[in-house]
Amino acid sequence: MLATLTPYFPAWAHEWLDSLLLVIQLLIIVIGAWLLQRGLRRILRRASARYDLPVHLMKPTASITRWIIVMAATLLVLGRLGVSGTVLWTAFTGFAAVGAVAFFAAWSVLSNIFCAMLIFTARPFRLGDHVEILDTAEKPGARGEVVDISLLYVTLRDSTEEHPGALLQIPNALVFQRIVRRWKGGPPRQPAGNRPSVLSE
Repeated sequence: MLATLTPYFPAWAHEWLDSLLLVIQLLIIVIGAWLLQRGLRRILRRASARYDLPVHLMKPTASITRWIIVMAATLLVLGRLGVSGTVLWTAFTGFAAVGAVAFFAAWSVLSNIFCAMLIFTARPFRLGDHVEILDTAEKPGARGEVVDISLLYVTLRDSTEEHPGALLQIPNALVFQRIVRRWKGGPPRQPAGNRPSVLSE
């Protein structure tokens, strides 16, 4: 490509063509990464508005996406600047190994975050619903109104007679490992035999 462009430039500019071409390539990488980041951020905003995803879930997703793009662009820039591919590959595998160790060390936290994303997208329940988290269908479990869904916990306001009004924090991953009984929009109705009778005078 450089040999094709050389005849179109004066002789004094020939020694600068290599540097000019390198600068153009670096600008293309940087601008491409910037445009990709803006496009993905716009897509995340539209997805958040369409599916009513919470802000505290979208912010870390956008940050992770941004850092992945920055790292990829940095590797491309270093490659164009003449850094050896072996050095880049060694650095990449080193970071990947550290990331893998950190991933397994924080597996419980990451699994809760992933399950939070599933809760917001699959919608097994919503804020205001009354749910019961059961080990089995026969045994009673944690029951209450869903008052908060965070990246790590689902918070229920206990509706049992033993601890009325107490807040229960259930890890998100546990929701997908248990049976969930759900009542939409209000507390479950008591059977007629369990309702308190009204005695007339």
